[in-house]
Amino acid sequence: MLTPERHRLILQLIKEKSVVKIQEIVERTGSSESTIRRDLNQLEQEKQLKRVHGGAARLQGKLQEMSMVEKSTKNLQEKKQIAKYAASLIEKGDCIYLDAGSSTYEMIPFLLQKDIVVVTNGFMHIESLLENEITTYLIGGYAKKKTRAMIGRGALISLEQYRFDKCFLGVNGIHPEFGYTTPDQEEALIKQKAISLSREAFVLADSTKFAEVSFANVAELNKATIVTNEIDEEILKKYKSKTNIKVVTA
Repeated sequence: MLTPERHRLILQLIKEKSVVKIQEIVERTGSSESTIRRDLNQLEQEKQLKRVHGGAARLQGKLQEMSMVEKSTKNLQEKKQIAKYAASLIEKGDCIYLDAGSSTYEMIPFLLQKDIVVVTNGFMHIESLLENEITTYLIGGYAKKKTRAMIGRGALISLEQYRFDKCFLGVNGIHPEFGYTTPDQEEALIKQKAISLSREAFVLADSTKFAEVSFANVAELNKATIVTNEIDEEILKKYKSKTNIKVVTA
């Protein structure tokens, strides 16, 4: 099968399935695994798809944004693993910023008995933080229904009152060229501000966020350490030279 034919077939499979494994493409095209890997690398460079662990996936729309309810059930086991490791980075007496989001929400059960102070813009986080008797401050601002986040001018002003040892953020996209991105520019501003007010910044993201680019820029890759789950070394090496990455395995 000629290269253009393989590329058309690969893109058609991804359009139909959203995610396709390398082995399936090998079987459908009768090509070698090394040939398919080269095809996927080329198509990723052309921004036709993104590489994922063991295959390739369809790129998301730049404004695509799931609700907190939808996020909370997606890749849950991976998020718990990432959250547990992220929580282990927190030391007794730390003041931390906990971003609104499903990955950061999963950190809360691992924060018990750490004698810390948490500031958050995630009003979905509040009940769990208080139930676990964690000293908590919720910043003010506009309450965004879809992501359960406090955003806007009031949130930025409120956030300015604090300084943090560490901040833990969620994003929608991580890209070697375009950095960390998210669909909402107002949420991006809150994340930017949290990074600037923190001694250390961490981005919690499962492997599906890599090679994605959303509408609003948050920061360059080197502004935060990435905490993620198992990911292909071939994909990982594109990011390792630009920032610190901790890969959490089961």
